Amino acid sequence: MLGIMGIIACDDTTDTLGLYPENDGISTSSSIFDVQTQSIKMDSVLSKNTTCYLGRVTDPETNTEIKADFLAQFHTMENYELPPLSQMVTNAEGKIEADSVEVRLYFENYYGDANNPMKVDVYELDTTKVIREDTTYYSNVNLEAFVIPGKAPIARKVFTATDYTVGDETLSDNTYYKNIRIMLPKEYGTFILNKYYENPKFFANSYNFIRHVCPGFYFKLANGNGTMMYLDVSTLNVYFRFKENEKEVVGLSRFTATPEVMQNNSFSYKNLDVLLNETNCTFLKTPAGICTEMTLPIDEIYHGHNNDSVNLAAITLTRYNATQQNKYALGTPQNLLMIRKQEMHTFFEERKVSDKRTSYTTSFNPTYNTYSYNNISRLLSYCWKEKKEMAATEGITPDEWAAKNPNWNKVVLIPVNITTNSSGYEVSVTHDMSMNSTRLVGGSTPVKMQVVYSKFNH
Repeated sequence: MLGIMGIIACDDTTDTLGLYPENDGISTSSSIFDVQTQSIKMDSVLSKNTTCYLGRVTDPETNTEIKADFLAQFHTMENYELPPLSQMVTNAEGKIEADSVEVRLYFENYYGDANNPMKVDVYELDTTKVIREDTTYYSNVNLEAFVIPGKAPIARKVFTATDYTVGDETLSDNTYYKNIRIMLPKEYGTFILNKYYENPKFFANSYNFIRHVCPGFYFKLANGNGTMMYLDVSTLNVYFRFKENEKEVVGLSRFTATPEVMQNNSFSYKNLDVLLNETNCTFLKTPAGICTEMTLPIDEIYHGHNNDSVNLAAITLTRYNATQQNKYALGTPQNLLMIRKQEMHTFFEERKVSDKRTSYTTSFNPTYNTYSYNNISRLLSYCWKEKKEMAATEGITPDEWAAKNPNWNKVVLIPVNITTNSSGYEVSVTHDMSMNSTRLVGGSTPVKMQVVYSKFNH
């Protein structure tokens, strides 16, 4: 009881009422309940993201493999303009021709070996099957469905995280932005330039540009294992020559993959089934890998306490340390979202933040190696009332309603990134897409939940 009172004293939520002395006419009691947990596959997560991922990695701890591909559209400034046709330098046949064209994939961070060779194939997307702004795509989307059917890659690149084609002085320069440079056929740049002079309206906005000129590219990992790139931004650069003040100069037409257009990741795993069948613990694995499901013992908590208030329900999840040391060990998720299972997708689609009623967030405590939820009593009350009220509405018993709605008392723990404002309030909760993996006490060993009740004495 002293431990429970300590938890109450440290909790500042309005739904924690505390323990009351008997002479206040209120009595309290406490119980500890078993909470069953299991690992479940995150079949997919919301795919749209400002960071794109490219690579393949095998987790040294669990031997699971994750592969990431992505596609990107490119943004053009409103009413974009090239030099007047009369100023463009033409070839011997009098036709406009690009000097060169390239894609650059910029990044600051990556996972794995900087010297590990990887190979990526670049495919043109199809203007007749454009990925749509008004459609929600998940990370299991088949990106090849948006590629021009039967067409070979427009380019192929073998790369490493450290680009040894540039000098040591450049690599050590603080202003150097690391990138993967992929050269495209010069003819593709020529095609883009001629499309502008055919109809400048094709460049008036990104919508027109994507549907009439360049719908984007699919970047598919063709070979390699051991590196995952975290790509911040991608650019399409077309170089050409034109005359300015009677001098021939090189011009650059740049189009950028930005939040204004679509960027979508696709993740695929191997060997996840071994972890999902593990019964001695549960897992958290990102991106888009495994989360932990909890079945809350709500019926047991309220049994014999129909007229009592649940003032506190605290639960702590303990993390197992890694069984082996490896310099490429995956990270530990830093923030967890607890959300009702039936809301695990709509929460992110609707860009919600935790409401301390049906959703809660917490952070990893490295000192105790735990994730703690100090009080989820409002969630228990919400689910309990929902069960009774919905059963009454449908004219069936609560047990019959529960059988029809087996997820009514289930929540999932999902690794997330949290953005807060200057006052500390959450303004954004999104999927954690970094390379993380950890084991939690659970499975065949139930997690303990502490519950404190109160009631008025009559």
